[in-house]
Amino acid sequence: MNRKPAPQARTTIRCAIYTGKSTEEGLQQEFNSLDAQRESAEAFIKSQAQEGWECLSNRYDDGGFTGGNMDRPAFRRLMADIERGEVDAVVIYKIDRLTRSLLDFARIMEVFEKHNISLVSVTQALNSTHSMGRLTLNILLSFAQFEREIIGERTRDKIAATRKKGKWTGGRPILGYDIDPKGSKLVVNELEAIRVRQIFDLYLQHQSLTATARDLGSRDWHSKAWVTKAGRTKGGQPFQKTMLHQLLTNVLYIGKVRHQEQVYPGEHTGIVEPSVFKKVQVQLQQNGRSGGTEVRNKHGALLKGLLHCTHCHSSMVHHYSQKNGRRYKYYICLSAQKLGWDTCAAPSLPAGEIEQFIIDQIRHIGQDPNLIRETLEKARLHVTERTGQLQAELAAVHRQRHRDEAELKKVAGAVDGDSSLARLADLQERLRIANERSTGILAELDQLQAEQIDETEVATALAEFDAVWQVLSPKEQARVLQLLIERVDYHGDTGDVTLTFHPTGLSALSETLEESAA
Repeated sequence: MNRKPAPQARTTIRCAIYTGKSTEEGLQQEFNSLDAQRESAEAFIKSQAQEGWECLSNRYDDGGFTGGNMDRPAFRRLMADIERGEVDAVVIYKIDRLTRSLLDFARIMEVFEKHNISLVSVTQALNSTHSMGRLTLNILLSFAQFEREIIGERTRDKIAATRKKGKWTGGRPILGYDIDPKGSKLVVNELEAIRVRQIFDLYLQHQSLTATARDLGSRDWHSKAWVTKAGRTKGGQPFQKTMLHQLLTNVLYIGKVRHQEQVYPGEHTGIVEPSVFKKVQVQLQQNGRSGGTEVRNKHGALLKGLLHCTHCHSSMVHHYSQKNGRRYKYYICLSAQKLGWDTCAAPSLPAGEIEQFIIDQIRHIGQDPNLIRETLEKARLHVTERTGQLQAELAAVHRQRHRDEAELKKVAGAVDGDSSLARLADLQERLRIANERSTGILAELDQLQAEQIDETEVATALAEFDAVWQVLSPKEQARVLQLLIERVDYHGDTGDVTLTFHPTGLSALSETLEESAA
């Protein structure tokens, strides 16, 4: 009697489908490139069903990640699942979807061989289970890597040539500019341009990244916010030191473009005066990245961050030397310290003498009614100028807001696609920023109005200056001078000293001295 042999149990081959795309372009579509790759792979696995192939439900899709390296989230998950023994074969649409690096491919195949994983390419009919298939894979991958390197070289050459012509080559939008919807060009955003110029002025005033960032935070000023083609809002972060440093050193703001170490004239309009930009770069070089005037004042230098050498257009920093157990304090010109003492008309000043001179000047103001009146008049003039600047900015904000509101109504009435939706979101974000800035300007105007300087109050406070000054600690004395004085300029050629007071400095000093005397 003949008996048929019992059928052997079919072995199941668990297939993971990996898909990839190096850019995000088109991924927002309902059926995109990753879906197409997966559909082809699923059809191939189905055709091998008689061999026991089954498609795993887990998706391994890397959209917007380059195949030039292995730093891809879905790829890492796939390799982790392989290590756990949950995969028997990896199915891809094309070999370069997995990797474009020969070195990475060798590493991947080492892991695959260790865990007996088969690699199958749908469109190239390749299977790594055979020696010929592995040879063909290596040959194809060599061409894929060669193609990637050629594309990279061409891209770098194109960017270099474009930058030399002064054109903007793309990237994240920056505060002060918008991207022309008709092409890759920068167009000035007048409202943001005003804010950029004020940021440069604030840094020159504070001479400190830390203090400037803190000031921007108190004004609730944020970095550039923009809307992607997919309708997602990005940017709009509070300023940190690193972000602020990038803004202050960006040559785009003076109408230029940079490629590597070279700077070329740009085709866009600059929004910051080159002289202001140069002053900021000098100050940044002097301060490094330490924060400038916010550096710890452990020696109690009263004029730290205030004293400047007009001959060298440089700050004068506190320094000391010791001789026979005695400490001698100086303020030295930072430029002279770096370039040589013979480059400055007066490279150093005894700290005690210049500090006492400044204190005496404040005393004289309190003792002379004419000086009080003259000083207050200058302070009021500063307040008037600042008020005028804020009112002009407020008017510009309102004009821009009216234009954006009109465009918003026009776009909202004729939405015809993703581009219109993106523009709609962009206009809404600009209106939000305009409203925030308008509120900030009005608050600053109210503060200036509230801090109107009363001559009698200031005269009374200054009359008590000497008595109160004597009981203040060195740290409190330095704080009083920082409140009162904006800067002290030393003219080494003539030996003259010029004091510039903060617009509301006398008012703040009056309040501080009253609190200290209480």
